[in-house]
Amino acid sequence: MANNSPAVGAGNCQGQQAAQHQPGALPPAQQQLQSGAPKPAASGKQGNVLPLWGNEKTMNLNPMILTNILSSPYFKVQLYELKTYHEVVDEIYFKVTHVEPWEKGSRKTAGQTGMCGGVRGVGTGGIVSTAFCLLYKLFTLKLTRKQVMGLITHTDSPYIRALGFMYIRYTQPPTDLWDWFESFLDDEEDLDVKAGGGCVMTIGEMLRSFLTKLEWFSTLFPRIPVPVQKTIDQQIKSRPRKIKKDGKEGMEEIDRHAERRRSRSPRRSISPRRSPRRSRSRSHHREGHGSSSFDRELERERERQRLEREAKEREKERRRSRSTDRTLERRRSRSRDRYRSRSRSRDRKGDRRDRDREREKENERSRKKERDYDKERGSEREKDRSRERSKERKSKGDIEERRHKDEKDDKKHRDDKRDSKKERKHSRSRSRERRHRSRSRRHLGMIRKY
Repeated sequence: MANNSPAVGAGNCQGQQAAQHQPGALPPAQQQLQSGAPKPAASGKQGNVLPLWGNEKTMNLNPMILTNILSSPYFKVQLYELKTYHEVVDEIYFKVTHVEPWEKGSRKTAGQTGMCGGVRGVGTGGIVSTAFCLLYKLFTLKLTRKQVMGLITHTDSPYIRALGFMYIRYTQPPTDLWDWFESFLDDEEDLDVKAGGGCVMTIGEMLRSFLTKLEWFSTLFPRIPVPVQKTIDQQIKSRPRKIKKDGKEGMEEIDRHAERRRSRSPRRSISPRRSPRRSRSRSHHREGHGSSSFDRELERERERQRLEREAKEREKERRRSRSTDRTLERRRSRSRDRYRSRSRSRDRKGDRRDRDREREKENERSRKKERDYDKERGSEREKDRSRERSKERKSKGDIEERRHKDEKDDKKHRDDKRDSKKERKHSRSRSRERRHRSRSRRHLGMIRKY
C-alpha cells in the first residue's frame, strides 16, 4: 500500500548501524532478574499505565525508518487527523496488508554488499510501509496496558494483533517479553507478513521469531541482553509445540512413536555360556523372523508418517476453511455495514426531504404573509397618496387664489401709482400755468405802471 513518501537518502552506514543497537547497560528489570528477585507480574495484574523501555522519543526504531515515517505525507496528513485509539485500529483494519517496514519494490539494494547491503537495516531507504506508520502512530498515543491487550487479542484482523505484538517488542523491557508472548506461542491464526505476499506464517511462529531473532526483514529489533536471551531460549526449548488432536492422532501418539524409535537397541551379542546349538538355533530363528519384524516396523513407520501427513493436511484445510469463513464473515459484516450506512443515508435523505418540504411550506406561509402585508401596506399607501394628492390640490388652489389676489393687489397698486403720478403731473402743470399767469400779470402791471 504505497501511499507514503519516497525515502530519505542513505546516510553513513556505520553510524546508522551503531544507532540500531541499544546501550550496553542492563535495565533495572534485568538487574532484578540476575539478582534472583521475582519476575515481574503478568501484564493483567499490573496497573493500567504501561511503562516504556529505551528511547521514549524514537520508540527504538531504525533512524532511517523513523525519518521516513516523520516525512511521510500519509503520516503527516492522514494519520494526523486520527486522534483516538479506535480510529487507529479501524485504519489498521482497512489499510494494513503486511508488516514489513518498506513497501514492495521501493528499496534499491542491488549492487550493495556487507553492512550497506540492506540486510542489517542501514542501507538505502524506500517508501515506508503503512504498517510502520500506524505502529509509530500507536506509540504517539501512549497506549495503556488495557489497550495493548485489546490489540493482541483482537478478533477482526491478524494484522491488528501483529502490530500489537510488534509494539510490545519495540517498547517493553526484554525481561517482560516472555510474560507477554508465552500464552500466544501456539496461536494458529495465519497472516502474510511480506510485502506483496508469499510469506504466510502463524502468530505463534511470528512471536517465536520475535523472541529468537534480532532481524525482521530489512530492520532490527531492540537488542535483548545475552542472559535474558539465554533464559528465553531455554524456556522455548523446554516448552514443546502443541499440536491439536485430530481423530486418534495427537501429541501422545507422536511421543509414543518417537519413544519407539529411541528404544531400538543394537543387536545383542551371543552369550559365551550358551551352547553353539542354541546360538545357531536362535540365529536361525532370527534369520527366519527378523525380516518380517523389520517389515512390520517399517510399515508401522510409514503408516505413522502417512497419518501425520493426513493430520497436517486436515489442519491446513481447517485453517483454510477458518480463514474463508472469517473472510466471508468479514464480507458479510462489511455488506451489513454498507447496508446500514445506505439505509441510514436513505433515512437521512428522507429526513432531509421532509425538512425541505417543511421549509418550503414555511417559506410559502411567510411569502403569503408578506403578500398580505404588502397588500395592506399598498392600500394604506394608496390612501396616503390620495390624501397627499387632495392636500396638494387644496394647497395648489390656495396658492392660485393667493397668487390671483396678489396679482390684483399689484395691479391695483400699479394703477394707483400711475394715477398718482398723473395727478402729480397735472398738478405740476397747473402750478406752472398759475406761476406763468402770475408772472405775466406782474409784467403787465409793471408795463402799465411805466
